[in-house]
Amino acid sequence: MYTPTAMAAPHSFPPDLPADKAALRVRMCALRAGCDPARGAELAGHVLRAMPPPAGAVVAGFWPMGDEIDIRPLLETLHASGHRIALPETPSRGNPLIFRLWFPGMVMLPERFGTARPSGDVVRPDWLFVPLLAFDRAGRRLGYGGGYYDRTLTGLPGAVAIGCAYACQEVDAVPAAGYDIPLQAVATERGLIPCGRAAP
Repeated sequence: MYTPTAMAAPHSFPPDLPADKAALRVRMCALRAGCDPARGAELAGHVLRAMPPPAGAVVAGFWPMGDEIDIRPLLETLHASGHRIALPETPSRGNPLIFRLWFPGMVMLPERFGTARPSGDVVRPDWLFVPLLAFDRAGRRLGYGGGYYDRTLTGLPGAVAIGCAYACQEVDAVPAAGYDIPLQAVATERGLIPCGRAAP
């Protein structure tokens, strides 16, 4: 059974980094508010053509929150093709995410921050589709500020992480520190962008 490993909180970063990230979060939340979550169906098509998970991979996704792009069409297609699908459970701050098996139609349980989680067994994902607020072509990702995915990816060496976003969420450079884990690629409704660590 997969057991998440806690990661020590970082103690040093550029002095303006928190303010820069906070300002970008405000701007990107406002920008994303005009987007259509149903464009996740187009995102799914690009992923399945350009960078599908390999057979047998345990795939982690996320339950859409608010106006996040909806990747459920992708998860449903991967489940139908035989992949085991997991969604995150959000623990208390300072801990990595826990992933539980999910299947289409499963009753979801209320989660932190207005999302939902499944009640399946805990598993270790090999391939993760990751939510974000902003990304750049180096694979840097701006999340919501809790540090959950950075802690999680640190504890999953060798796992593939693909950001999921609208194309309008791309920026020239995301403010980041050394503890921010880059993505291998970002999938949008317009296509898949290889970036960050070498894509498989």
